[in-house]
Amino acid sequence: MAPQGGAAGSGQAATWLQDLRSTLAQFVSTEERIGISAALVALALGIAVFLAPRLVSRATAELRARVLAHPRVPDAVTDAAWLFPATVVIRTLQLAVFVGAALSLLLLWGYTGLAADLADVLAVAVPNAAKLGATVALFAGALVGTNVLEEKLDSYARASDNINAHQQGIVFRVLQLVVLLAVGMAALTVWQVRIGGLLVGAGFLGIVVGMAARQTLGSLIAGFVLMFSRPFELGDWVEIDDAEGIVTDITIINTRLSNADGETVVFPNDRVTNAKITNRTKRNRLRLRLDVGIDYEADIEHAESVADEALTDLQFVEEVPKPQVMPTTFGDSAIGLQLRFWITNPSAPRRAQAKAEVLRSVKLAFDREGIKIPYPQRELLAREEADGFQLREDRRSRPVETSVSED
Repeated sequence: MAPQGGAAGSGQAATWLQDLRSTLAQFVSTEERIGISAALVALALGIAVFLAPRLVSRATAELRARVLAHPRVPDAVTDAAWLFPATVVIRTLQLAVFVGAALSLLLLWGYTGLAADLADVLAVAVPNAAKLGATVALFAGALVGTNVLEEKLDSYARASDNINAHQQGIVFRVLQLVVLLAVGMAALTVWQVRIGGLLVGAGFLGIVVGMAARQTLGSLIAGFVLMFSRPFELGDWVEIDDAEGIVTDITIINTRLSNADGETVVFPNDRVTNAKITNRTKRNRLRLRLDVGIDYEADIEHAESVADEALTDLQFVEEVPKPQVMPTTFGDSAIGLQLRFWITNPSAPRRAQAKAEVLRSVKLAFDREGIKIPYPQRELLAREEADGFQLREDRRSRPVETSVSED
């Protein structure tokens, strides 16, 4: 198709040159040619240097004032105006004027062969330049379109509770990819590239890439699963397997946590979807437990009352739901009490502060009431059949009774 189009363009250019040559052939004398040449040069300079810049500047000003400044025009269109600067348009018009003037002068002075060569070059260059301009316009439209989509998606996300930041990011990336693919196909069509062969090659390449990057593709699919299942969001305090931290980033490939030590833990999304996930901030409150032991001789009910009173009026412990003190175990050296209390806006530092506050308050209250928190201890008892306790040294110092048999 392309060679036939080029041949047709060359034939049309040759016909046009013959017509122009026959018109200019009427001016035979050198003086007339010099006059016409001077007039052509003056006209070209006037159009290129004075008329073209003013026309383009005026058109640009009208475009900005009447179109780009309109409130219904998205900001993305205004932001993309730099892709088509007025200077490029002016230089293109000037080049076209000078090329046309040069072609006319060559014909006027009888350089028909050189003019024909120049016309052939223009017949090839002009369509390619038009295709290049169309391609630039397509990608500029894609840039504007993706920016408009991002603005619309942001406004929808702010007005709706059904989409979070993770979902918003993934939806935007998918839409951006769709727009770029559509623009790429359109650009290939402009350049008359056969898309069928490319699609077949892309299919085989997709199979090869899919087999070589199975885990990455698994993480990619798992990213979409996380987007719809929404087990956590950005800023949540979660535990994934044995690692806990604040969710700082969720991509379509991996999930990043920032733990209490300032470390960043990265999980592939396929592992996240198969792991045990504990979200500690989903309900904006968390119950904590702290175990303490009291002496067996202590009054359990009195100890419970003292501990319960120690859990009131604390900075990090919530009064509703009310804290609880429950006896739980018969330990080796103490009766175990479990202190159960709630905190809001849970996080790792807030959990540590709440436990430290409760520990200090209960320890001071027990000391004030004389409730003993015993050290680990063991009670040793001897059985009667073992003759009580015997020291190893005493057993060794005992005389050995011997029996002498009499014949």
